[in-house]
Amino acid sequence: MSGGNREFQLGGVNHLALVCSDMQQTVEFYSGVLGMPLIKTIELPRGMGQHFFFDCGNGDCLAFFWFPNAPEGVPGISAPAAKPGEGEIVSAVGSMNHVAFSVPPERFDEYYAKLRGKGVEVSPVLNHDDSPAGVTTELHDGVFVRSFYFTDPDGALLEFACWLREFGPADVAHQPRRAADRTAPASV
Repeated sequence: MSGGNREFQLGGVNHLALVCSDMQQTVEFYSGVLGMPLIKTIELPRGMGQHFFFDCGNGDCLAFFWFPNAPEGVPGISAPAAKPGEGEIVSAVGSMNHVAFSVPPERFDEYYAKLRGKGVEVSPVLNHDDSPAGVTTELHDGVFVRSFYFTDPDGALLEFACWLREFGPADVAHQPRRAADRTAPASV
């Protein structure tokens, strides 16, 4: 994409760390179903749990903690309650809403079919555009990213997405909202 950081030389995301309920099930899903190599495992000191790292491409990693005393997630608070296009996607401030993996546009439809073939429940394909609805069923020149969503065994929302065009100055056209603009209560 365009732009560039004039403050820090960042090379992308080193890793994003999530929390799982069952590390074996997580390994089976991320390595077995999604094909991400498991590249590092750590047994945390004092019985605190485990920390495993998966290669998700381009030198980036997706990591998971397993804590024996972690509380259960709460859909609609710690994660979205549904996939985009299928229900409520709001999650709490400070939560991880979803992880989007970049896939090549020319393999997008193939990957959709492949995940379905592996028994993964996927959302309909969403073609994101600048229309009032933000998505369309039609693929047209205004679509900037195509995506579909699915969940891991713990309900973490995942996305396969492919950019279809470069961004320019016209793509940054909205004023950022403030905390005072929120309508939700500050705490739950």
